[in-house]
Amino acid sequence: MSRFLVLAGAGLAAACTAATDPAPANGQTAAAADPGNLPFAVTPVADFDAPWAMTFLPDGRMLVTEKAGQLMLVSADGKSKQVVAGTLPVDSAGQGGLMDVVLHPDFATNRMVYYSFSEAGDGGKGVALARGVMSPDGDSPSLQNVQVIFRASPYVEGDGHYSGRIAFSPDGHLFFTNGERQKFTPAQDKQATLGKVLRLTMDGKPAPGNPLAAQGFNPAIWSYGHRNLLGLAFDASGNLWEQEMGPKGGDEVNLILPGRNYGYPIVSDGDHYDGRDIPDHDTRPEFEKYKVTWNPVISPGGLMVYSGAQFPQWQGDLFIGGLSSEALVRVDVDGANATKGDQWPMGARIREVEQGPDGSIYVLEDGDDGSAGRMLKLTPKT
Repeated sequence: MSRFLVLAGAGLAAACTAATDPAPANGQTAAAADPGNLPFAVTPVADFDAPWAMTFLPDGRMLVTEKAGQLMLVSADGKSKQVVAGTLPVDSAGQGGLMDVVLHPDFATNRMVYYSFSEAGDGGKGVALARGVMSPDGDSPSLQNVQVIFRASPYVEGDGHYSGRIAFSPDGHLFFTNGERQKFTPAQDKQATLGKVLRLTMDGKPAPGNPLAAQGFNPAIWSYGHRNLLGLAFDASGNLWEQEMGPKGGDEVNLILPGRNYGYPIVSDGDHYDGRDIPDHDTRPEFEKYKVTWNPVISPGGLMVYSGAQFPQWQGDLFIGGLSSEALVRVDVDGANATKGDQWPMGARIREVEQGPDGSIYVLEDGDDGSAGRMLKLTPKT
């Protein structure tokens, strides 16, 4: 039996405005982390200004995105940070910003980096997917030949629920999440990419053979009926796992299957923030149901599959970075099924989680430089 670990917290960036989801209205408060009760040692590595995502280079250095729009190149020990030039301008209002960053599977030979960001355009704002080539070692760090290869459609007014997570499949496709932008109905719209998991080619085009194209859907769509999809990862068996923030209640972990409708906003185990009821999933069995749900919420963020040697008991497990509950949550997974496990308080909102080259676990706190914007390294206790 494998396990999910969820680093739980609030689903919003530290600088979110009133356009974002409010804090949980359930009386839930986070407890401060007690190092003596955690199953790992916690070591601060570096400090950032509202970090959003990170990825490791083959030599152990890291790329870290900051919400306001800076991409940082960080030494393996965290002591050196350099701004990577060449990223495109972002609209960082509300939940917007410079978001995910992922290396091409063949980065060692092509040095290609993919990243997502929010921008203003015709009709309002939306999330875009870009890629560029990392400058040679020894040069001032920069991304070269940067181009936008995909844009969500349509662009709409507002600053929430961009999503923008990136994952590469074992068969060489690029998966990309588009949130429903707090507009509800686009998640069920056949032509909109909002509220969807998308399957693209490495060049950002709709992948041939996507399951819904013949039914009149946008040809990029892989699954639909989602809300704010902030975690996406493949496990060793090729299963695609996704987590998303529900409304007032109803955070979810989903096993993403091709062509399936996950029901939002028609069903959810949460309710609208204005108090309107949403029918529960069980009332509409034609929709694909979550594997795990939370109410009160945990507000999940990024997602990672663990495969390292430092925590052999967690090999094959999923870790989700999150925010409002400020906790580390373990979820048991048995094949295609999952159930809740433990929950440990971390004392800070966690935006991102990644595996280090040595099998340690790295998390990014969701906050400002000098105030809970740290990168932390988790290692076994000795």
